[in-house]
Amino acid sequence: MQDTIVLYPAPGMGHIVPMVKLGKLILRHCHYLSVAVLLTTSPHEPSATTSYTSHVTRTTPSLTFHRFPPLSTPQDTSPIRSRTAMAFEFIRLNTPNVLNALQSISTTSTIKALVIDMFCTSALHVASDLNIPTYYFYTSGAAALAAFLYLPTIHNQNTQSFKDLTDTYFHFPSLPPIRASHMPEPILDRDDPAYHDFIYFTAHLPKSRGILTNTFEALEPKAIKVIAEGACVPDTPTPPVYYIGPLVADDDGRAEDGDGAGTAECLSWLDAQPSRSVVFLCFGSRGTFSAAQLKEIAIGLERSGQRFLWVVRSPPLTDEEVRTRSSSRHGEPDLDALLPEGFLGRTKDKGLVVKTWAPQVEVLNRESVGGFVTHCGWNSVLEAVCAGLPMVAWPLYAEQHLNRAVLVEDMKLAMPMDQAEDGFVNADEVEKRIRALMDSEEGRKLRDWSGKMRKEAAAAWVEGGTSRVAFTKFTESWKQN
Repeated sequence: MQDTIVLYPAPGMGHIVPMVKLGKLILRHCHYLSVAVLLTTSPHEPSATTSYTSHVTRTTPSLTFHRFPPLSTPQDTSPIRSRTAMAFEFIRLNTPNVLNALQSISTTSTIKALVIDMFCTSALHVASDLNIPTYYFYTSGAAALAAFLYLPTIHNQNTQSFKDLTDTYFHFPSLPPIRASHMPEPILDRDDPAYHDFIYFTAHLPKSRGILTNTFEALEPKAIKVIAEGACVPDTPTPPVYYIGPLVADDDGRAEDGDGAGTAECLSWLDAQPSRSVVFLCFGSRGTFSAAQLKEIAIGLERSGQRFLWVVRSPPLTDEEVRTRSSSRHGEPDLDALLPEGFLGRTKDKGLVVKTWAPQVEVLNRESVGGFVTHCGWNSVLEAVCAGLPMVAWPLYAEQHLNRAVLVEDMKLAMPMDQAEDGFVNADEVEKRIRALMDSEEGRKLRDWSGKMRKEAAAAWVEGGTSRVAFTKFTESWKQN
C-alpha cells in the first residue's frame, strides 16, 4: 500500500491554503508519498474554496481532498455563544467524520502521519487511538507559538477576563510584553466558551509528536531559543519544533479571484514608477476600516507626498445593518463616497487606489515598491521578508499585536503605527510614519536590514539550510513508524 500523509486544516481559506502549501512541500521532497487533505463541509462555505480545491486537484494529482459529509447534528446557535465558539464547536462535531476518513484512507494506504491545525485538536485523540503519529502545523511565527505554549500558565495566574485587565501587560518568556486587551479576540472574554476552547487547544500542543512552524531560525532566534529551553511549557517536555519556513503564497494560493484587468493595471502602474518609490498599503482579507478611518488614511497619504498603492475594502457593516439586513453596501467599495472629495483626482499622478484586492506577492516583489504598511498577519509578514521590504506595523486582530511587538522590538524590520486605545489612527500619524518609512535614516536602516533578512530567508531552504534540515528531521521522525 502507498504511504500517505493526512492533513487536517480548520475551515476557511486562511487555514486551507497554508496546509495545501505544506502538502505540496511534502510531495516535492518525498516523491513516494501521497497527501490527503480532510475538509469539513459547511452550508456557508464560500465558492472560492471549491474553486481553489478544484484547481489544486487538477494541477497536483498526488494531493487529494476528502470532503466530509454535512453534519447531521445541529449546532448550538444560542445568542450567548460567540461566532468563534460556534466555529470551534463545528470542528468538534466533525470528529466522527475524522475517524471515518482515517479508517477509509487506511484501507488503501498506510497513514504515516496526521498533521492538524491547532483548532482541530479534537482529532488528536482519534489519531492516537488509531496509533497514527500526529503533528501540529502552526502557521504563524515562533514568537506567537511561544506565547500560546505559555498561555495555559497565564490562564492559571488570572481569574479575570483579559478584556477587563485594561492596565495589565502579560510577560511571556523572553518576548516583548503584550497588553492583556491586545490578546486574540477569542480569549478576551473568559465567559465565552471560545476562551476555554482556546486554552484546551494550547494545552494540547505539547501532547503531539511535534510542531511544524512557518518561520526560519535567522528570523526569530530569540523565540526559538526560549522554546527549545522549555521555558514556555514549564511542567511538560516540549515536543520537537520544526521551523520549515518561509512558506509563502504562490499563484494557487489566492484566497480570492482577482480582477484580471485590475491586476494588469495595478502591476503596469507599478512598473512605470521609479525604483523603491512606492509604499504599499494592504490589510488582509479581514482588514476593513470605518469610513472615518479611511478618510484619515487618505489625508495622511496625500500630505506625505509619497507615491502609494492602496487596497481599499468596504467598511464593515454596522450591528444595525447586520441585524436588519438593510444595507446595500455589498461588493466593491464606492471610492468617491468613502474618500475625501477630490482625493483621487489630486493624487492620480502619485497614487493608485485599487478596490478590495491586489496580487500581494507580485506587488511586494516589484522593483518600484519600497515599503509596506501591513496589518501584521503572519503570511503578509513573511511575504514582505522574502521581498526584502521594511514595514509599518498596524495590527488589527488575532495575534497581530504580538507580531507587531516582535517585528519592531526584536526583528527590527518595522516601525509601529501609533494607535489610540480604540485602534484609531489619525492623519498626522499616517503622514509621519509613511514619510519616515520611505524617506528617513530610520527607514533606510530598516530597508538595509530587510535586504539582509531576504537573503537569510532564501538561504534557509538551500541544501544544508536550517529549514531544509528541519524538514528532513520531520520526515525522518515519521519514517520510523
